[in-house]
Amino acid sequence: MKLTNKFNIPQTFVNVLKRPTYSKGKANLSVTQLINSPKIVALTKKFDDELEQDVAEMVWSLFGSAIHNILEHGKDSNHTVEERIHAEIDGWNLSGAIDLQITNDGGLSIKDYKTTSVWAVMNEKIEWEYQLNCYAWLIEKVKKIPVTDLGIVAILRDWKSREVGTKEGYPEAPVKEVPITLWTMAEREEFIKARISAHSACEFALETDGDLPDCTPEEMWEKPAVWAVRKVGGVRAKSLHDSEDEAVKALEAVGKGYEIEHRKGERTRCQTFCPVSTWCNQYQTYLKEQA
Repeated sequence: MKLTNKFNIPQTFVNVLKRPTYSKGKANLSVTQLINSPKIVALTKKFDDELEQDVAEMVWSLFGSAIHNILEHGKDSNHTVEERIHAEIDGWNLSGAIDLQITNDGGLSIKDYKTTSVWAVMNEKIEWEYQLNCYAWLIEKVKKIPVTDLGIVAILRDWKSREVGTKEGYPEAPVKEVPITLWTMAEREEFIKARISAHSACEFALETDGDLPDCTPEEMWEKPAVWAVRKVGGVRAKSLHDSEDEAVKALEAVGKGYEIEHRKGERTRCQTFCPVSTWCNQYQTYLKEQA
């Protein structure tokens, strides 16, 4: 991947980002890759030499790495920090780097640090549940120690004290611990095997020049098209509806001064956050259909 610096950010940042410390070791997949879209992982591998990322887009990831390094110095005697664990499953080597393991009377508690947004902790992020349950599988598989609980320690980069109490569920402090549902060992293993099967299919298609399996709506962060009933000339919707017929009925109920706006669906990840959308036939076909 090529690193660009379009906004002339100081060279110190560029130098640090050119020397990444992350490595999945001998693993076929890291947990982060496992829970990611198989198509994105495969296309990233294929077009790695052509990919570009700007330093400005990586500043917050750099900040997150710094937070991790600082918090390592705060460990207690019963803490294990930044340990990478490997395990074999269905012929694949899976690895995961676990931020914090806390030994307790019943087993181990797993914590993962996230430098993230307030929105992320106020809304469900199923990826966190996937990630931490994969870590739990690795620990119980390799260490043979039961995992008692899972949690995200979220450091909120956009937290504002004046917002506390004004919005339901708004965090009271810039650090928020989010409990994560712990699955059974059987549920974890079933999930991991299904993900490996999906990645295996993508790898085979890549190696044989076949068509890669499409991303799912969830993997594309797809928002479906809706019909909004709003005040004439307004922006905020009074109500949202899955069909035009439903919107018409709602419009009749609210009376004069309102109108219907058709809001097209969008694939947020593809549009803004996917590094390989340029080479993705699924997204390029979607753009043509939208046009």
